[in-house]
Amino acid sequence: MRSPHLKRLLAVALMLSPSLAFADELNGANTAWILTSTALVLFMTLPGLALFYGGLVRSKNVLSVMMQCFSVACVASLLWLIMGYSLSFAEGGSFLGDLSKSFLYGVSRDSMQGDIPEPLFFTFQMTFAIITPALIVGAFAERMKFSSMLLFSAMWLICVYAPVCHWVWGGGWLQQMGLLDFAGGTVVHITAGVAALVAALVIGNRRGYPRTPMPPHNMTMTVTGAGMLWVGWFGFNGGSALAANGDAAMAMLVTHISAAAGALAWMTIEWLRHGKPSVLGIVTGMVAGLGTITPASGFVGPGGALVIGLSAGVICFYATQWIKRKLLIDDSLDVFPVHGVGGILGTLLAAVFASTELGVFSGYGFAEGIETMGQQLWVQLIGVVATATYTAVVTLVLLKLVGLMTNGIRVDEEQEVEGLDIVLHEETGYKL
Repeated sequence: MRSPHLKRLLAVALMLSPSLAFADELNGANTAWILTSTALVLFMTLPGLALFYGGLVRSKNVLSVMMQCFSVACVASLLWLIMGYSLSFAEGGSFLGDLSKSFLYGVSRDSMQGDIPEPLFFTFQMTFAIITPALIVGAFAERMKFSSMLLFSAMWLICVYAPVCHWVWGGGWLQQMGLLDFAGGTVVHITAGVAALVAALVIGNRRGYPRTPMPPHNMTMTVTGAGMLWVGWFGFNGGSALAANGDAAMAMLVTHISAAAGALAWMTIEWLRHGKPSVLGIVTGMVAGLGTITPASGFVGPGGALVIGLSAGVICFYATQWIKRKLLIDDSLDVFPVHGVGGILGTLLAAVFASTELGVFSGYGFAEGIETMGQQLWVQLIGVVATATYTAVVTLVLLKLVGLMTNGIRVDEEQEVEGLDIVLHEETGYKL
């Protein structure tokens, strides 16, 4: 007969073993990892994206862009509590969740989501809801009214982000079909990228574009923000495993490989075309590699990640040139060609490199019930088209509505020339 001490030791061992933990019992290792990942993903927006975007605009608009990122984080957080989380993850229909978890009704500190606390799951998902509308800021930088931006971001979060999130991660119709989107190729990057393109078209080009050069005013700030985004992306993709396990480890590895490959691919193209590698090129390629691996990060191996990253650097580079040079669309900070095109590319390539039959480029298998690459690719294509179409239509409607509510979404010409820092906030980023 075992001694009481031995029984207690066995009980402790069972509780501490992640592999033996029950679904409704708190797993300390998983909880600690998602706590860390939550901080990393918020770090991507504040200060990462704020610094990245702030350095890319002209000095007279640096504070306005950083203010937009900061305020979007605040507004999105409160809306996520009020209804965003419930619409995304509460039980409902195939299209949208219900309001049963508004204000986290019925959720306590002891509530569980799998084997982590539900308040933690809520907060982790909230950081995704923060960065997605913040990404769109780059499309209309230096020319949109602050009031219009706030209202649009709030409405967009509820009308676009929450429904698509429910489709893909909340039990909705795309999840039921077997869409592979590990960390947000459709939910984050395609929605933000397509919305950015629509916003750039509706609001129009900056005054003087493309004749007047508008180079970044502080590349040091941009590189600092880019480094923060790279580090934070480990929580973005690795945390999406919702566990401290091999899936999270592999997601982090492939994220890093894709980022490095995308950065070097973009840099090399510029080097060959212009004779010199640019800092702006290497950090933009890094973001392209990160955004493109995001939907595939839980399903592919290092070989697949290498191809995805290289593809991202090349395809997103030429997409940027096409949008800016050929179509003359002033998506100021390249949100659509980097995030939108990258999200589309990564979502489709997930179907290819998830295959277990590609040798060194093999991944970890298709969605449950899907047997061939063609079947998985068809589901991925449906997800891309549905997400892009829905986002484009609703974003257009919201922009028109916000324009009516705020008497136009764009500052006037004189204000744009003076700069939004002084005009909208009565502050300057630099004291001479």
